[in-house]
Amino acid sequence: MTSFLPKRELLFLTLAALVGLVVLPCLNAFAPPDSFIHVSNFTLTRYGKYLCYAVLAVGVNLLWGYTGLLSLGQALFFSLGGYALGMHLMLMIGRLGQYKADIPDFMVFLEFPARFPETGGLPPHWIPFKSFWFAATMVVVVPAVVAFVFGWLAFRSRIKGVYFSILSQALTYAATLMFFRNDFTFGGNNGLTDFKFILGQDINSAVTKRWLYIASGLLLLGVYLVLRWLTSTKFGLIQRAIRDSENRVLFSGYATANFKLFVFVLSAIICGLGGALFVPQVGIINPSEMAPDKSLEAVVWCAVGGRGNLLGPILGAVGCNALKSYATHAFAEQWPYILGALFVFVTLFMPKGLIGVPEQIRMLWRRFSHKPFPAEATLQSEDVTQLFYRERQIGKQPNDESHAALPAAPPEATRPKP
Repeated sequence: MTSFLPKRELLFLTLAALVGLVVLPCLNAFAPPDSFIHVSNFTLTRYGKYLCYAVLAVGVNLLWGYTGLLSLGQALFFSLGGYALGMHLMLMIGRLGQYKADIPDFMVFLEFPARFPETGGLPPHWIPFKSFWFAATMVVVVPAVVAFVFGWLAFRSRIKGVYFSILSQALTYAATLMFFRNDFTFGGNNGLTDFKFILGQDINSAVTKRWLYIASGLLLLGVYLVLRWLTSTKFGLIQRAIRDSENRVLFSGYATANFKLFVFVLSAIICGLGGALFVPQVGIINPSEMAPDKSLEAVVWCAVGGRGNLLGPILGAVGCNALKSYATHAFAEQWPYILGALFVFVTLFMPKGLIGVPEQIRMLWRRFSHKPFPAEATLQSEDVTQLFYRERQIGKQPNDESHAALPAAPPEATRPKP
């Protein structure tokens, strides 16, 4: 799978994986606790949370940066994956809860045994979640089904742009209100918490926390490689053409609704997987994690890191959450203003985010040093839709040897207008 990765990118990923997945866990496991190089369990868990948020940001970027769909509801799918695994973790508590019952404490408090006497108080739809593998399957299936139903209705109705953003935000807001109600058997405002075991292991032990962190890192690395491959194929070319000019892709004979639906469902699955690993590390999942402001934060992460680039959202998610961890202690009341100012600053002065800073510095250096720009920088870069049109004409990939001999795209006057 690494054949599509440039050598520099492959080297960077290898070093990042070595440091993140080998060095840090080893410093946690083998470095003396009083050593300055020791990584505490709390720090490792915090890094694992950042990695899960990075998975969410990558899912948002797949929609917004590569397909042009600004969804304000991806935190919903993140939370659905978390709830699916959280239900299993709640059932693994057993009689170790405060009420020493076979069902979770909130079910005893809310008198579920009287509502569901035939199952001892456990709602029927909770019973299959006693199996870890069923819960793991639902981590994928539930976000995918919700995204498919919503996406099918939205894209078949040709809803796009700001209307799609508003609808996605309305969906997650409605789901938040539903989950806040105890009638839906998901713990209401308190959510699911006080987990004890996962796969038979103490969830609060140092070894379990270490493996959960490693699993988060492997998930992020796997998602990165899969999306790097996907965006480098012809599918990725069509995906970016839809982002730049959907009408032209429609006129070329492609069903853009199907492409957008596939990407939307794939993004929901990615977000759900991130949420599933987020829950056992943080120790709680409640409706506040799917509130609209969480989805807006994920959009800010993408903008700060640089959308349309797989590495940018990762930098944005880790950087913004590290800043949040510091600012919410030092400047708790001012944090929303800091986040808003950061978003405005990036929008105005860093349109390509953190990932585009080196290029901006090079351009500024050439401008102020009065050096001529490279020839490729002074020429108009080929539009993705033009490249897509040429690929459509002869059916070859842009990296074929015959790419240089491809016929030019039709002049602007003869091309269909959106």
